[in-house]
Amino acid sequence: MAEKQNISIESLVWQVAEPLAAEAGAELVDVEWLKEGPDWYLRLYIDRAAAPVDIDLCQAVSEKVSDALDVIDPISQNYIFEVSSPGVERSLKRPQDFQRFLDSNVFIKLFSPLEGQKEFCGRLVAFADGQVEILSVTEKGHTIKIPFDKIAKAHLIVDF
Repeated sequence: MAEKQNISIESLVWQVAEPLAAEAGAELVDVEWLKEGPDWYLRLYIDRAAAPVDIDLCQAVSEKVSDALDVIDPISQNYIFEVSSPGVERSLKRPQDFQRFLDSNVFIKLFSPLEGQKEFCGRLVAFADGQVEILSVTEKGHTIKIPFDKIAKAHLIVDF
């Protein structure tokens, strides 16, 4: 269905899964629809602030979302459905993700170069007016302002 209507599967699943994840006490962080080898995968990544994501939470979200997807049947081919934690290097997709993880180390990849670069690592120091500001790891003391709409991918970096 989603494919025929020109709505991305990720967007459609996000619309269905986000309120169901919230009902289960989780925040939907990411949705992936991709082919790996001969198999298609639909992956949901969930998080919660109060406690770590555990198997019970993943199962609860999985059951709710699976039941809802069975009703609307948006995907025509067979696929493997997974729900898991985003891990310690979780992706940052929405403005609220950048707000939540201020003062964290991040990796950002852009669609096109900014200041001659497409990739940046640094400490996330601000997010305001559609701009992500990081303190560069490679150029000590140098801050970089990156327009949110130029970010192709971003994720946390964990220092061990």
